Amino acid sequence: MAATREAARTAEKRPKSRYLTGDPEQERRLREGYIVATKEGVEKPGVTLLTRNHDIIRRWAEARGAVPATVPGTEHDGHLGVLRFDFPGFGGRELKHVSWEEWFRAFDERNLVFVYQETTKDGTQSNFFRFDSPYREEA
Repeated sequence: MAATREAARTAEKRPKSRYLTGDPEQERRLREGYIVATKEGVEKPGVTLLTRNHDIIRRWAEARGAVPATVPGTEHDGHLGVLRFDFPGFGGRELKHVSWEEWFRAFDERNLVFVYQETTKDGTQSNFFRFDSPYREEA
């Protein structure tokens, strides 16, 4: 019975993301650089990449003129709420600009992974990104 409970606890801790495996080598690679989310390879336009590396994320955002931001009203217990990037020329919901230091602190505390594209399939610069949590179940 104890072995069954331990197996259930281990399964609960295992990442449930379609991208993340829980492998320590994958985690090391995510922090040092990026990994390719598909088998097509990094050279293929439109490929999906993943990283936790702050320098890569910041360079990606700055290359698009985007600044770190959060959605006002989503804060909790003095911490930033929903993380976003504010891209120039895109309307929509008002975002609150925050420092990179604040933004990365929240990113790291939530153990997020930055899922992104450098280019679209036709080779033009892509603004596609999302945040993935290793413990969020995919729908």
